[in-house]
Amino acid sequence: MNLITISLLVLGGTGLVAAVLLYLIAQRFKVEEDPRIDQVQEVLPGANCGGCGFAGCRALAEACTKASSLDGLMCPVGGAPTMEKVGAILGLAAPQGEPKVAVVRCNGTCEARPKTSEYNGTRSCAIMHSMYVGESGCAFGCLGCGDCVAACPFDAIHINPETGLAEVDEAKCTACGNCVKACPRHIIELRKKGENGQRMVVLCVNQDKGPVAKKNCANACIGCGLCAKVCPQEAITITNNVAYIDFDKCVVCRECEPQCPTKALHAIGFADAQAAAPVVTTEVTEGEKKGFDPVIAAKIKALPTPKAVFPQCLRY
Repeated sequence: MNLITISLLVLGGTGLVAAVLLYLIAQRFKVEEDPRIDQVQEVLPGANCGGCGFAGCRALAEACTKASSLDGLMCPVGGAPTMEKVGAILGLAAPQGEPKVAVVRCNGTCEARPKTSEYNGTRSCAIMHSMYVGESGCAFGCLGCGDCVAACPFDAIHINPETGLAEVDEAKCTACGNCVKACPRHIIELRKKGENGQRMVVLCVNQDKGPVAKKNCANACIGCGLCAKVCPQEAITITNNVAYIDFDKCVVCRECEPQCPTKALHAIGFADAQAAAPVVTTEVTEGEKKGFDPVIAAKIKALPTPKAVFPQCLRY
């Protein structure tokens, strides 16, 4: 028997023994996985968007399989039909969650919220927000740089070049929540779509007091509370100078809509919904830009200049 044959036998025998040992070890320490996990994963949309609160569809499938109830577990992309399929596989009742949609709670268009400065840095909402109030006087409104657009995996949100605001395409939106996390000013919120897509929402998050908010944006909520007073369901609250509608209490009676003096409160999904507030066309004085009271600013503007009062002092 030559050296080559001996080498082959030794190597082959060593490989065979190692294979047997690995097989025995694998059988001894193998983890039994529920075959239903693969079945559940197959009916999920596979978007891996994280909107369900888990790392991906596989993680959601594992959570559903291990759970004794599907309450609190929902795939925002597939919605109720997908969860019904999951429930059928697991023999559990599917949760009946109402569909939601992302809502940009800002109506400060370019005309209603004039620029007071120009930002020339990196076009990022997070960076701009960390540096200063933005290009307008409103420190709460949409910055329009598109961080939410980059975060959306479904191409459901874009920046309108005419208004400078983020707009959601409800037909594409799956309420995954990625845009909500991406917005540094927490303007975007997931709200229930409502029956036939009809709902009420306050498109403003400005917490400044009424006069300041109105000066910086014609469409701002001034926190007057007129809407809350007429709401029969007590669904509207005024917190930090801005109104908020609880969509779990709101019955879309629209009693509050005509009460809003700035039209910050919007009825969505109605053919006769009112338009946004009119744009302020009055000239803003330098005093008002610096934060002075408009009445005082007008009186200061009417005062004679130093040159008219003391011409001899300005001779040189």
